Amino acid sequence: MNRRDFIKRFLTVAGLTLIGEKVCAESSSIYSTGNIANRRSWAKYEETKTQGIKNDESFAVLLDLTKCIGCRRCEWACNEWNKNPNRPLKEFEESKDKKPSVFDKTRRPHAGEFTVVNRIYDGNIPIYVKKQCMHCIEPACLNACFVNAFSKTPQGAILYNPSLCVGCRYCMIACPFDIPAYEYYDPITPQITKCTMCFDRVAEGKIPACVEICSTDVMTFGKRTEMLRLAYEKINNNPQRYISHVYGEHEAGGTSWLYISNVPFEKLGFPKLDKKPIPDLSKNFLFTVKVLEVITAAPLVWGAYYMLSKIKKSEKGVNISGSPQDEKNKNEGK
Repeated sequence: MNRRDFIKRFLTVAGLTLIGEKVCAESSSIYSTGNIANRRSWAKYEETKTQGIKNDESFAVLLDLTKCIGCRRCEWACNEWNKNPNRPLKEFEESKDKKPSVFDKTRRPHAGEFTVVNRIYDGNIPIYVKKQCMHCIEPACLNACFVNAFSKTPQGAILYNPSLCVGCRYCMIACPFDIPAYEYYDPITPQITKCTMCFDRVAEGKIPACVEICSTDVMTFGKRTEMLRLAYEKINNNPQRYISHVYGEHEAGGTSWLYISNVPFEKLGFPKLDKKPIPDLSKNFLFTVKVLEVITAAPLVWGAYYMLSKIKKSEKGVNISGSPQDEKNKNEGK
């Protein structure tokens, strides 16, 4: 991603901000439940810090796209564990063969659903692609946030603290994977929501809910170096089945979700990124935006105060161009 692409992404998110309320009004399923998952994982993170729990290496998930059958059980498990709006598991499993189908449109995670599975065709062959937060090694969302609402854990998960968020949405602009979602339907206290990599489970020695429920061994959870070793072992042992590329090993500085596939990732909707971390591209631009906000805030506040004062005086019948005495003399002259 170059600087021009980054600016284009900024303008795209700005446009989505304007139409967000309309989009949300058309889909009642996007509603989250008070950011329970993000609050819970952040609390667990604070608890692990006080306990002095350390990890010698971060975790990762290896996802084999050649094995995914599109059952969407991972979506159900994610919603269930994170207390997001959910439906019976059977509805998810049967959706693949229904018409019209949930797969008719390309989806992205939103405020009430942290992971989605899309169906993309390579010729006549369907390929199912799971999408969620990539939990970058050098996260752009963390770098873009000026109130430190994001934190990178030793386990590899990128967590979000709703209590610190001011709703600026810089994280949405910075993320190259379009992951942070916004509660557009909440006009008073909207917040960002995102996948937590089930940090509250991982911190207790469990694996992410989506990995646990998968019945076709699409996902494998473990230390990142081990997942990379396993990925290349699969590729080298089955060169006819996989392309020689582990997506996430180097992209944007590396991620904690790694993918192997039999189709080039560009054909599957993955952004083409180089090894350079996104913060190296975004930090100067976002810093400039913040400076401009500070510079323009004062005259905007003063202008608003002046207009309110003018309206208030007009309502009281006071001539703001002169003194109250002038107004009194004018009225007596009548």
